[in-house]
Amino acid sequence: QVQLVESGGGLVQAGGSLRLSCAASGSIDSIVVMGWYRQAPEKQRELVAVISRGGTPTYADSVKDRFTISRDSAKNTAYLQMNSLKLEDTAVYYCAAKVQPAMAWGYWGRGTQVTVSS
Repeated sequence: QVQLVESGGGLVQAGGSLRLSCAASGSIDSIVVMGWYRQAPEKQRELVAVISRGGTPTYADSVKDRFTISRDSAKNTAYLQMNSLKLEDTAVYYCAAKVQPAMAWGYWGRGTQVTVSS
């Protein structure tokens, strides 16, 4: 089993920055892929960024060149650096992990709220 705990959310003005963290514990050696999703009110959950062990990060078009996903294996933590935040980035952000790239996401955090104000 793997447990994921997000932190770092909060209220920020448009144009500002936040860094989200996702601390993993448990059977962390099994994790190959980590990602960030978000869900805005009355919208479907969408994939924001993905990072695989030894692979190139991928991003949703809506956050490309603004968000950066990274992973610190020594700290068992994934990060999402969010710059130039927009009102439409307001959402609950969830960390997810899986043991194989082709498999479904097997582990989820509880989410952290990000609110961007004008």
